[in-house]
Amino acid sequence: MFVSDVVKQQLAPTGVLRAGINLSNFLLVSGTAADGSPKGISPDIANLVASTLGLPCKLVCFDRPGELADAVNQDIWDIGNIAFEAERAQTLDFSHPYVVIEANFLVRHDDDFLTNDDVDRAGAKIAVSERSAYDLWLTDHFSQAQIIRASSIQAAHDLFFEKKVDVLASLKPKLLEDMANNSGLRMIDPPFTAVKQSIGLAKGKADSIAFINALIAQSIENGWIAAQLEIHGMTGKLGIDPN
Repeated sequence: MFVSDVVKQQLAPTGVLRAGINLSNFLLVSGTAADGSPKGISPDIANLVASTLGLPCKLVCFDRPGELADAVNQDIWDIGNIAFEAERAQTLDFSHPYVVIEANFLVRHDDDFLTNDDVDRAGAKIAVSERSAYDLWLTDHFSQAQIIRASSIQAAHDLFFEKKVDVLASLKPKLLEDMANNSGLRMIDPPFTAVKQSIGLAKGKADSIAFINALIAQSIENGWIAAQLEIHGMTGKLGIDPN
């Protein structure tokens, strides 16, 4: 793929592509290499961008997606692998998604939450991982229920199983694991949102966004994304958006 000098300068002004990686999403960072560096589809896509540029890649790790987004203008990272969300789009430009993750509600079997709309009622308490893309979606779309924000995905799940909340909002693959390991639970379908995992850039780099979009499209079309998901055991847990 042709890479212009403008794109190289925009994406890696130091000569090294610094890629921001969110460590909190177990679907995107699914393991650790022998040297302690993260492994998964998110590091893979960062390394693909770097190799296409013909440059080395440095992974810059963040414990939370909000921390990664907050650092956009701090000259810490050049690309940030983070979920698209309208609030974040005020300070970031986003590529097309390379994978998508469905987010659903988990409830107790006998509760009378039958649809997604049922969850948004006065008195209902929803546990969610703070500043995740689906937390931001709930903030924008729900007005009645109380959103209880936990410090991590696991902490949100703990709140639900400790019966401190009525509903758990989380990523579908982890909810399916919970249902397999615990009785008396029910997941509401369809998903209330789908999280679009994308590459974020600081504003004003239109040439680079076009380059990354072309690279993602190529990687979906030639099967590279699907192959990486297979390698990391994420086939069926992460979806690929053909659009």
